[in-house]
Amino acid sequence: MPTTLDPGTTVFFKLTIDGQDLGLFNGCDGLASEVEIHEHQEGGNNGFVWQLPTRVSFSNIRLTRPLTPDTTKVAAWISSLATGITRPTAQIAALRADGSVVAQWGLIEVLPVRWQGPTLDPSNPAVATEVLEITHHGFTDAGGV
Repeated sequence: MPTTLDPGTTVFFKLTIDGQDLGLFNGCDGLASEVEIHEHQEGGNNGFVWQLPTRVSFSNIRLTRPLTPDTTKVAAWISSLATGITRPTAQIAALRADGSVVAQWGLIEVLPVRWQGPTLDPSNPAVATEVLEITHHGFTDAGGV
């Protein structure tokens, strides 16, 4: 974690995999879940249709940031999959500019599914960014705020 956070950014997202800090991200998308519903029409009951939960699904989470030295930590985590897949727990913490925690989410059995590095094109002088996409099997207690 840098010693000073950028005061121009209102919220940062800190990603930790099994206690290992993978750095700060300035964008986080996909913290969501959905319960699938089975509709059951009971014979003789015309007042309503039963709405029965069947399964819960979780969307992939996309974390984005400008290219930083922490990119090597992400690359090492992805490279470690070549020696065997383990699905660790993770934690995403939303931090204010002063470093205090706004909220945090625990994730069960995390797996990186996509990493996109920067486009390095001298004719397009945009900020070099990276995107990490992870999947998981659900939310867990993040340890409180």
